[in-house]
Amino acid sequence: MSKKRQKRRKIKENLFNKRRLIILNEDTFEETFSLKLTLMNVFVVATLGAIIITFVTTLIIAFTPLRELIPGYSSSKLKRDATELALKSDSLSKALKRNEAYIKSIQKVLTGELEYAKFNKDSILEAADEITIPVDLSPSKQELELREQVAKEDKNSLSSSLKTRSGNPK
Repeated sequence: MSKKRQKRRKIKENLFNKRRLIILNEDTFEETFSLKLTLMNVFVVATLGAIIITFVTTLIIAFTPLRELIPGYSSSKLKRDATELALKSDSLSKALKRNEAYIKSIQKVLTGELEYAKFNKDSILEAADEITIPVDLSPSKQELELREQVAKEDKNSLSSSLKTRSGNPK
């Protein structure tokens, strides 16, 4: 125990003993700069310096266009262009569907499958806009069985928890 105390005391003395940093002119041995320091002061200044440098670097990267050079960040212009292209491609795909429906209808008229009197351009374009893929949201047999199994387990766990609360462990 006393050896630990001695080590602690020696470390404490080394941290707080004053030392002198002297910068000399090598040719004339004239003292250019002198500073009294302790190891604790040096440690605190180095730690604060590292924290400040990290903070300033983070601010510079976060709030300047420099962040665009980091992989994973994209420029605002690139995001804006991507949004525009997505909107254009969506409108082009809709126009393509309309044109395909119109061409198919014209082919039907030309082959004789449909009479010209029944052919209406507006109704064809509206039908092309309304084409949607139907989605079946009804549950499958497996899903219904799983729901029943979960409901049974919930009932069993609820009844067992009620029995343990009443003092009867069964």
